[in-house]
Amino acid sequence: MLTQWFWFVPAAALLALVFAWFFFKQMMRSSEGTERMATIAAHVRRGAMAYLKQQYKVVTLVFIALTLFFAFLAYGMHVQNPWVPFAFLTGGFFSGLAGFFGMKTATYASARAANAARNSLNQGLRIAFRSGAVMGLVVVGLALLDISIWFWVLNAVYPAAENTHNLIIITTTMLTFGMGASTQALFARVGGGIYTKAADVGADLVGKVEAGIPEDDPRNPATIADNVGDNVGDVAGMGADLYESYAGSILATAALGAAAFLAHDVVMQFKAVIAPMLIGAIGTVLSILGIYVVRTKEGASQKELMAALNRGVNLSSLLIIVLSAGVIHLLGLPNPWGIWFSIVVGLLTGIVIGKSTEYYTSSSFKPTRLIAENAKTGAATVIISGLGMGMLSTAIPVMSIVIGTMLAFLSATGFDVANLNQNMGMGLYGIGIAAVGMLSTLGITLATDAYGPIADNAGGNAEMSGLGPEVRKRTDALDSLGNTTAATGKGFAIGSAALTALALLASYVEELRIGLDRIGVTQLVFDAQTAVDVKTASLVDFMAYYNVTLMNPKVLMGVFIGSMMAFLFCGLTMNAVGRAAGHMVDEVRRQFREIKGILEGKAEPDYARCVAISTKGAQRAMMVPSLLAIIAPIATGIVFGVPGVMGLLVGCLASGFVLAVFMANSGGAWDNAKKYIEEGNLGGKGSDAHKAAVTGDTVGDPFKDTSGPSLNILIKLMTMVSIVMAGLTVTYCMM
Repeated sequence: MLTQWFWFVPAAALLALVFAWFFFKQMMRSSEGTERMATIAAHVRRGAMAYLKQQYKVVTLVFIALTLFFAFLAYGMHVQNPWVPFAFLTGGFFSGLAGFFGMKTATYASARAANAARNSLNQGLRIAFRSGAVMGLVVVGLALLDISIWFWVLNAVYPAAENTHNLIIITTTMLTFGMGASTQALFARVGGGIYTKAADVGADLVGKVEAGIPEDDPRNPATIADNVGDNVGDVAGMGADLYESYAGSILATAALGAAAFLAHDVVMQFKAVIAPMLIGAIGTVLSILGIYVVRTKEGASQKELMAALNRGVNLSSLLIIVLSAGVIHLLGLPNPWGIWFSIVVGLLTGIVIGKSTEYYTSSSFKPTRLIAENAKTGAATVIISGLGMGMLSTAIPVMSIVIGTMLAFLSATGFDVANLNQNMGMGLYGIGIAAVGMLSTLGITLATDAYGPIADNAGGNAEMSGLGPEVRKRTDALDSLGNTTAATGKGFAIGSAALTALALLASYVEELRIGLDRIGVTQLVFDAQTAVDVKTASLVDFMAYYNVTLMNPKVLMGVFIGSMMAFLFCGLTMNAVGRAAGHMVDEVRRQFREIKGILEGKAEPDYARCVAISTKGAQRAMMVPSLLAIIAPIATGIVFGVPGVMGLLVGCLASGFVLAVFMANSGGAWDNAKKYIEEGNLGGKGSDAHKAAVTGDTVGDPFKDTSGPSLNILIKLMTMVSIVMAGLTVTYCMM
């Protein structure tokens, strides 16, 4: 049953990994510059690897405990597929591996990018961007490889050619490795985010505001920890985050394809399942092509630098629109133009969210400049305007998701509004494939994101190494661009989370079908005269059977709990950053006070002590919010059953999506408002406006790099946990 079409997926995965290796080796052949530059890079590299090693130790213990729990559910209670523990482990392993490779590349690339900027802006951009491309290609390559291996293995155990029900089992089982990826991603994002922002806040408050020394000044004891944090949070964390987004969108759509074509023959169902995999594979090849067209000229403005990056993204996006149409038609799926238009809608939705994020966070546009203007009247007005602008910035992304979701749903059904209930499966398949379309060119989209922290570290290296003002001007330009691309990448991640979560909600119903079948329930009995076979029941039948309506108090209670979870999670992570940053501030002040000669440049700060404080703070604080995301869906399912879980997921999706956009955009705008002033505007560095903007940036740090980006993982992890626990929910619900 594995047709020749399928083999293109692992081939594309291997091609991505080969090019990632090629870009890594190409970067490694470049010089790290002076001895001082190499020494600073080595400090950052050791700190990043030490943190990651410690984090993986903690996460490994959590994974062992969860795997044993899943094994008990599968082999002891028989409420779960026996492959789930193994799928869960591989998902977490590959997610962690993607983050590790990306971070290793970034820590080797920063000094080389700074050294290249000594020659030209274009050379600095080239090294930073292609090093970021290693992250993008490793993520898509490992995700497609993991999907290919599991699809091949499960097809051997449950041959798809035998009946249409086997593909339901295969795709829903594969969804569970998404939970492993989401769990690893949440620990990476939360832990890395707490680490980096504790160091960043401590370095800024004491170094820039109190001592009046520049950012990344080697006299600041927290500056190495700050640079380490950029790698563990924005590279390793973001890599693991988008790995699970990418894999989750493909897996959810495959599961929806198996369900939507359940009544068709096996061949058509198989084609619907591999369609999202093929689109992801083609997008991977096109991402490699797009990477090669990114270049700029010397003295380029922020708009010209952004245009250089957009050139590669736009080329890949245009080509995927054309080639995906060919794939859908060659597969022979029904309503091919409708399904293709859903893909286009997903891409366009992602672009609109990205452009909206760019508008609200780039210093080239009015919103960020207005925040900078408010710095003239103090820190309070900077914070007020940043909060207000972040709230306003939610409108376009939310409406984009609303319109995109509706268009994707309707186009996949052929705009047959009169028969939406009968076409529900096809409509949901359209939403899922729209999410795949949005993330199809993730290889290059993530490259533009991972480029940001590399450019940031390059700037830090240039400052600490005492390179000339012309070099620092170039690295500052690359760094400022990186803030916007990072915010745009977060916008993509959040937007894809919304579409993927909607697709996963429908996949949850498919897992209910499997769970009921496993415990011997063959019919959904509504009354003495009405019953529907579980294997052929529609999504509407399941919603009616479990009374998932707004008039059911269980659903409403779930909605309230889900909405609360987003705020509770952000509160825990924000406070964790505050506590760790407080310890960092105390330590930097102590060193300035007790180690004589630091501010005169005559004594070496104790960098290792600050690295240890961030590491300890992150390891302690990441456990509670991460485990809460796993426990909440299980507890809700046991107490309130399927209606409660559906409400929980809807509430968390709605509030979490809006809150994530707000926090990411506010934080990005505050950061770039500060950099806009540092460029010489409104008084420049050291002015009262600059000090006020630094305070705003400090508040925004955990917004944009800890709590905000972690929310999209929270949304998907809670959905994934609900899917994996569906068998337990239908068997042991208390109400």
